[in-house]
Amino acid sequence: MMMVSSKIFSSLQFIALLNLFTVTFASSEEATALLKWIATFKNQDDSLLASWTQSSNACRDWYGVICFNGRVKTLNITNCGVIGTLYAFPFSSLPFLENLNLSNNNISGTIPPEIGNLTNLVYLDLNNNQISGTIPPQTGSLSKLQILRIFGNHLKGSIPEEIGYLRSLTDLSLSTNFLNGSIPASLGKLNNLSFLSLYDNQLSGSIPDEIDYLTSLTDLYLNNNFLNGSIPASLWNLKNLSFLSLRENQLSGYIPQEIGYLRSLTYLRLNNNFLNGSIPREIGYLRSLTNLHLNNNFLNGSIPPEIGNLRSLSIIDLSINSLKGSIPASLGNLRNVQSMFLDENNLTEEIPLSVCNLTSLKILYLRRNNLKGKVPQCLGNISGLQVLTMSPNNLSGEIPSSISNLRSLQILDLGRNSLEGAIPQCFGNINTLQVFDVQNNKLSGTLSTNFSIGSSLISLNLHGNELEGEIPRSLANCKKLQVLDLGNNHLNDTFPMWLGTLLELRVLRLTSNKLHGPIRSSGAEIMFPALRTIDLSNNAFSKDLPTSLFQHLKGMRAIDKTMKVPSYEGYGDYQDSIVVVSKGLKLEVVRILSLYTVIDLSNNKFEGHIPSVLGDFIALRVLNMSHNGLKGQIPPSLGSLSVVESLDLSFNQLSGEIPQQLASLTSLGFLNLSHNYLQGCIPQGPQFRTFENNSYEGNDGLRGYPVSKGCGNDPVPETNYTVSALDDQESNSEFLNDFWKAALMGYGSGLCIGLSIMYFMISTRNPKWLARIIDEMEHKINMRRIKKQQGQRNHRRRNNHF
Repeated sequence: MMMVSSKIFSSLQFIALLNLFTVTFASSEEATALLKWIATFKNQDDSLLASWTQSSNACRDWYGVICFNGRVKTLNITNCGVIGTLYAFPFSSLPFLENLNLSNNNISGTIPPEIGNLTNLVYLDLNNNQISGTIPPQTGSLSKLQILRIFGNHLKGSIPEEIGYLRSLTDLSLSTNFLNGSIPASLGKLNNLSFLSLYDNQLSGSIPDEIDYLTSLTDLYLNNNFLNGSIPASLWNLKNLSFLSLRENQLSGYIPQEIGYLRSLTYLRLNNNFLNGSIPREIGYLRSLTNLHLNNNFLNGSIPPEIGNLRSLSIIDLSINSLKGSIPASLGNLRNVQSMFLDENNLTEEIPLSVCNLTSLKILYLRRNNLKGKVPQCLGNISGLQVLTMSPNNLSGEIPSSISNLRSLQILDLGRNSLEGAIPQCFGNINTLQVFDVQNNKLSGTLSTNFSIGSSLISLNLHGNELEGEIPRSLANCKKLQVLDLGNNHLNDTFPMWLGTLLELRVLRLTSNKLHGPIRSSGAEIMFPALRTIDLSNNAFSKDLPTSLFQHLKGMRAIDKTMKVPSYEGYGDYQDSIVVVSKGLKLEVVRILSLYTVIDLSNNKFEGHIPSVLGDFIALRVLNMSHNGLKGQIPPSLGSLSVVESLDLSFNQLSGEIPQQLASLTSLGFLNLSHNYLQGCIPQGPQFRTFENNSYEGNDGLRGYPVSKGCGNDPVPETNYTVSALDDQESNSEFLNDFWKAALMGYGSGLCIGLSIMYFMISTRNPKWLARIIDEMEHKINMRRIKKQQGQRNHRRRNNHF
């Protein structure tokens, strides 16, 4: 009996040893294969995989490796800084691998077709790498796969139909690649799928009807593609859907009433499409909805009052549509809403007082509508309000003083309305306020607001009102101020040199007031160091130009290539804007204030000479000193203004010759030296040949092209080309000149100005202008060809600057 027991025990020992030998052998084979793969990494020595060595135990010691019965079951090396490819990955040597996570590395190259050998794979995550090529159809062989994530790579081509074979799949994420083609109908076979993310690709075509088979789907992200057609009715059968994002596609048609069936929906984004029709009232059934984005479509009709039933909403965005009618009072029921965007519609009537019930509100956008009536006094009760924009509308009455109670307010934009009365003094005590814009209203009285120490104010725009008195000295407390526009008021004061202590001030507009007297320097070492736009036009400033002030303007001595704009910490997207006179036109400059550099001292009583230090302002785009009493010669240093686009020195008492250096200003699109005492030959250069006689008229001593008095070396005159051939005024021809110079020369913000003018042209809906532009362009090309043929130039210009 003892002998039998001994034999049984020996047999069990032998089996155990045999099993241990087998396990050790299998692990060794897999380990060797993995070591061969890691040997191809470019950074194998400095990655987290330093524990992967021949002498260590793969299952026990290797980082990211988990084994079961001695076989590699999980390989998780996410965020390991791997730099390599998958070409040497041992797909055939890891038959028991179930979990493979290589995400957030620097793996490049393509996905080899051998990936189909990992038939036990349940989890595959390759996201956020540099993988390129196509998704191999062999991926469809991974029949046990439940999670497939390859987002954030450089994949292209179409989504293979074979993905539809992965019947166990619950999570499919292929977003943020370059995949194209249509969404395969075979995805409808994935009836276990709960998460589908294909956003940020180049997918086109319609959303397949087969999507309604995905009855387990809770999250669907198809946004940022080129999908077209209507939203399929089958989509509304997905009763478990919680997140739906179809934004930024080319979808059209109506939002169907069946949307009300998606009672589990919490997140709905249909914005930035071509949807039209009205918002269905059935949307009010989506009681779980927290985010509703229907903005940037062509929706019309009124806002359904049923939206007031969505008590869980935190964000509602209906902006940039064609919605009309009044703001429904029922929106006051949305006690949890934090952001409400109703801007850029055709909403009318008064702002309902129920909006003051939105006690959780942080952002309220009502701008660019046709709202009337008063700004509700009760808005001051929304203590957490951070952004309030109502510009432009037809609002009237006074600015409610209760707004000063909003101690979290960062952006207050009430501009372009018909508000009247005084600006409440207590507004200066809102230390969180970064933007205060009440431009183009009917506000009156003295500017007695007291701006307190510690103010966060960055932009103050009071332009276009009826304010009187002096500029408040307390503005010196606004140390963060970057934009100050007090233009077009009735302010009566001297130049506020004390503002020079504001080291971040970039824009100073005091145009069209009753400011007077000489501009004297304070003697400080640093004054206006960041200033890039100064507009003192249409005042009564006198005496010599402020040379000492110009010497301090360091911000104009360097071209800002960063295009940095004032940043506001609030959630709003407020855009600073100023109106400048450039090339004889009034243009609104938006969000490029740091790039656009302007000196406008026109229509004052300045005397003396033009300071030569202006030639140091190489960032200057517009220089306007017209309509003053300036004397002496034009400084040759102005020829250093390499990016200047508009130069106006007209209606002064300047004498001498036009400096030859000005002929090198290749960005110059507008020149007005008329009505001075200039004499001598007009310089000839690429841009000077484009200027007509009205740039020089009133200077009897000038000779040369284009005036009638010859200079001996004038170019052959161009064929007379008048605007009468275009059936319009002479000013329109000048406009076309300016348009092409601004829009096509490509010099910095010249393009921005050109685009602004293009917008103005399109908004006039005058098709004759387009024909006029084409005709004028053809004319200029012909003239240049004639000049070449006549040999008037010694070199050939391949880039025409019209």
